[in-house]
Amino acid sequence: MKRILEQSRLLALVGIVALLAAAVAAFGWGALKTYSVIRLIITSVGKDPAITIELIEVMDAFLIATALFIFAASLHQLFLGSLNLPEWMLAHNLHELKAKLSSIVVLVMAVKFLERLARWEDPQATLFYALAMAVVSAALIALSQLGGKD
Repeated sequence: MKRILEQSRLLALVGIVALLAAAVAAFGWGALKTYSVIRLIITSVGKDPAITIELIEVMDAFLIATALFIFAASLHQLFLGSLNLPEWMLAHNLHELKAKLSSIVVLVMAVKFLERLARWEDPQATLFYALAMAVVSAALIALSQLGGKD
């Protein structure tokens, strides 16, 4: 039974491979968005008002891709062994992994808010959107700061 439990850590490979595949797809998505924005900048001679929103969306795509890669690397670190990567990329316990997730979610929400703010369609809805995001962000930050080490 002990051997089975020890070898079951290899189940983490499913998550690692899936996260790496998603990261590759997200980096590809970001590259396609970047190509699209560059074309928009060139064809509109930089005068299209959508350029700013498109550039923010490019940052969002690469932020998500980077987060997926960090999670794959951290799962490998936690379950299979150390990697030769910068320390800031790796989580050494579940608490650190949850804290990284919380900070990435807050960053993605901030980018989504910037996208919405740049469109500026409905001021009241934008205000409520900002308030909701502030509450969620505060909760995530509080939980990551107050939560104990796993």
